[in-house]
Amino acid sequence: MTVETSPAEAFRAAFRGPILEPGQDGYDEARAIQNGLIDRRPAMIARCLGTADIVAAVNFARESGLEIAVRGGGHNVAGRSVCDGGLMIDLSTMRSVLVDPERRTARVQGGANWADVNNETQLHGLAVTGGQVSTTGVAGLTLGGGLGWLMGKYGMTVDNLLSAQVVTASGEVIRASKDQHADLFWAIRGGGGNFGVVSEFEFQLHPVGPIVVGGLVAYPFEAARDVLRFYRDFSANLPDETTAFAGLLHAPDGSGVKLAAILACHAGTIEEGEATVRPIKEFGTPAMDAMGPIPYSALNSMLDDGFPKGALNYWKANFLQALSDDVIDTMIARFEACPSLMSGMLLEHFHGAVTRVPANETAFPLRDEAYNLVIVGEWLEPSETERNIGWVRESYDAMSPHMSQGRYVNYLPDDEATSAAAQAFGVNYQRLQAIKKQYDPDNIFHYNQNITPA
Repeated sequence: MTVETSPAEAFRAAFRGPILEPGQDGYDEARAIQNGLIDRRPAMIARCLGTADIVAAVNFARESGLEIAVRGGGHNVAGRSVCDGGLMIDLSTMRSVLVDPERRTARVQGGANWADVNNETQLHGLAVTGGQVSTTGVAGLTLGGGLGWLMGKYGMTVDNLLSAQVVTASGEVIRASKDQHADLFWAIRGGGGNFGVVSEFEFQLHPVGPIVVGGLVAYPFEAARDVLRFYRDFSANLPDETTAFAGLLHAPDGSGVKLAAILACHAGTIEEGEATVRPIKEFGTPAMDAMGPIPYSALNSMLDDGFPKGALNYWKANFLQALSDDVIDTMIARFEACPSLMSGMLLEHFHGAVTRVPANETAFPLRDEAYNLVIVGEWLEPSETERNIGWVRESYDAMSPHMSQGRYVNYLPDDEATSAAAQAFGVNYQRLQAIKKQYDPDNIFHYNQNITPA
C-alpha cells in the first residue's frame, strides 16, 4: 500500500535545517528582526543550512501558494524579511566568508553581515565597500546598491560584485556574472530581492587597513549652521580616498544633548588621511574629537551601539538638489523638534568612484555627485510610535522642496516599499521589469521593494 505524503511532509523530509512554527521554541527569536516596529508571524520559518535548503523552500512555497519573505541579516528598515502567514526563508545561519588573498576576492554566504566579512578580509589587509553599521546584512545592502565608508574610492558594493549564486523562482540554481546570465547579473546589482534568493556573493577586494584614518568629530548644536556649511565646502573637494558624512544627532551617553557631527573615512595612507581630516579637527571648538588612525573594523562598527536590535525605527530619505543654506536651516529647525534621543538626520555624500559609473551600467541608478538626506526615527517605547513617525514625516515634508528625484531603495520605509519602488529604480525601472518577467513572471518574490513584471 502506497502512503501519500503531503507537500509539507515532503518539504520537511528534504530540508536539512530546522523548520519552526508558531509556539515552538526559538520561533519568536527567529522572527524578530532588527526593526522592532515590525511584528509579523510567519506560518513557517525555514532556517537554511545551504543552497539545497533554499531550493527546497522556494519550491515548497511556490507550489503551496505561500507568501515568501527572505531574511539575510534582517536589518532593512522596511522589515520585508519577515511576513505574516507565509514562509520566511531564513539565511541567518549561512555566514561563511572565504577569502582568496592572492586573487583579492571573497565568497560570502547570504546570511553574513559586514562584521563577518571584515573579520576575515582584514586578516589580509583587504576590504570591500560595506555598510556604515557592521551588523548590517551583506545580502540586503548589496542587492540594494550598497553605500559605505569606501564608496568614494571603490564605488558601491555592487560595483565590486564579481558573481552571485541565485536560486530563481523556478528553483533553478544560477551563477550570474558578466559572462553568465549577464542580464540577471545586471539586475541584482541594485534591483533588490526581486529576482531570486542569493545564496552566495563573490566580491572583489581592495587593499584597505588594517589601520585607516577616520572617526567622528562632534560640535555643540549651537554651531550646527557653521558646521554644516563647513562640511558643504569640505566635502566639495575631497579626494576619492575620503568619504565624509555629516549629521545632527544626540550624544551617545543618553543625556539628550544635541550635537552636529562630521564622520569620515580615508582609505589611503595614514599620512594623507591625517592631512585630509586635519581641517575637520581644527574647525571651531569640538565637543568631542574621535578622529584619527583607527582599525577599519573598528570604524565600521563605530555606530553599532546607536542602532540596537529591537529598537523601533521609521526612516525616510531622499537626495537633495543641493546643500543650500535653506536646506541647512530647515534641517536644524526640524532636528530641534526631534522627540527621541535616539533619532537623527544624516547627510551622505556621493562623490568619486561611485559617480563615474554610468547610471545604466548596473541596476543601481544613483550616480550623480550629491547629498542623500536620511531622516532616522528611532525610539524604544511603543507608546511613542505615533509621535516619532509623525516627526519623520513632517521633517520629510519640510525638506521636500529641496529634494531631487533620487531615492535609495534600502531606505524606503515599510509603507512605501512598493509605492516608491519605481522612483527608486529610476531610469532602469523598465529594463528591470523586463528581466523580472524573464526570471520571475508570476512575481513570486514580491514581498520586497517590488518590481512588477513587464
